[in-house]
Amino acid sequence: MTSSFRISFVVPVFNSESSIGKVVDRLWVAFQGKAIQIILVNDGSHDASDEACRRAMARYPEAVEYLELSRNFGEHAAVLAGLARCKGSYIAVLDDDGQNPPEEIPRMLDHLMDHQFDVVYGRYVERKHAGWRRLGSWMNDRIANVMLSKPRGIYLSSFKVMTDFLVHEIVKYQGPFPYIDGLICRTTQRIGQIDVVHSGRLAGASNYNLRRLIRLWLNMALGFSILPLRVGVVIGFIAALGSCFWFAIIVLEKVWLNPGVTVGISSVLATISFFAGVQLILLGVMGEYVGRTFLSTSGMPQYIVRYHSGGVE
Repeated sequence: MTSSFRISFVVPVFNSESSIGKVVDRLWVAFQGKAIQIILVNDGSHDASDEACRRAMARYPEAVEYLELSRNFGEHAAVLAGLARCKGSYIAVLDDDGQNPPEEIPRMLDHLMDHQFDVVYGRYVERKHAGWRRLGSWMNDRIANVMLSKPRGIYLSSFKVMTDFLVHEIVKYQGPFPYIDGLICRTTQRIGQIDVVHSGRLAGASNYNLRRLIRLWLNMALGFSILPLRVGVVIGFIAALGSCFWFAIIVLEKVWLNPGVTVGISSVLATISFFAGVQLILLGVMGEYVGRTFLSTSGMPQYIVRYHSGGVE
């Protein structure tokens, strides 16, 4: 890796007052002597992350840029806010908890340039996440295979390096529900990955919970694919065929096989309940799409920057 270009780093920050300063220090040491830009995006933290980010900016005023969002908009919105201000030829995104070692980024950059990729993901050799988080990531990966048509075998981690071309395309997105990996997959097929170390957290516990993972899945499924609507059509078609087959059996039994049989009300109620459930599922899916369209057209923002300081020319 040469030092003839600038590298930008985007770090979304949420409740990481004890770790963000150490992450910035490690970035500074790992890339000392190179032209770098470090963008810290405070995504509505409830602790003293604001003060920690300001201290980091004071230590490295020539490199650190700080954005404070007006509330918690979510990790992907925070990353998008940082990407919109990147000036580097290459851009790296990493977490605020120290689990993405900055020392791995030069290898990722070399892999990206050697193979002319637009993005290289870091695939963790040994993950330090809790079991439920690993299960959630596994489900996220399987959903992405179908919804995003991502290359098989690529692990969509939050640790990645991108070209400025890709970032310039990503930040054109104006919708209120950004999903960075979805934007990447619909922009390019030049996607690579490399094995990297996954360190333990420097402090605290993970901010991800089941609610955040579900919101991530919804953004992926409903924000970047119409597959759920197509699945709904298939389910409705199968249900209709199934009902026709069922009623044909009832008629056959009543007319030819066993005329004395009483057609029970239980089968009627079961059929009604089944189709009512299918209809509710389809209405829920369509309602989610309509709701997201309404929020987009009503001007719901991706993020709002309350405070911005620093920056490199």
